[in-house]
Amino acid sequence: MEQDPKIYIGIDWGRKRIGLSIADSETRLPMPLSSVGNLKAVNEAIKEEGATTVVLGAPIPMTGRGDLDPEFINFSKRLSESNPDIKIEQIDERLSSKQADSLPGHKSDKASRDEVSAMLILQTFLDKNGRDI
Repeated sequence: MEQDPKIYIGIDWGRKRIGLSIADSETRLPMPLSSVGNLKAVNEAIKEEGATTVVLGAPIPMTGRGDLDPEFINFSKRLSESNPDIKIEQIDERLSSKQADSLPGHKSDKASRDEVSAMLILQTFLDKNGRDI
């Protein structure tokens, strides 16, 4: 019996914008999805896309020491509470925005920095977890 593919949503959280990306367990290739402004829009995308796992990039300080941004902690908690049946994974997202900026292509041709960062976060998760997810 063939199993439905798992749907992954990658999130690049920011105070002003939240980048979203999407991938499935068959192709394992993240694609930019959208940029949104709040948790309600994130939850709508999760539901609309039928996500089974959400990968949230954690903005760990560059030193690796210190506390996470309290606004991020609040967002993460509310995300979990509003999606109790969805697996939520956090991964280190340091430098994902810089990586997004360094990708080739004209700015007007590329997805937004936030969406590309979310895509890189999701790719990191997929690469790290191999076929185990």
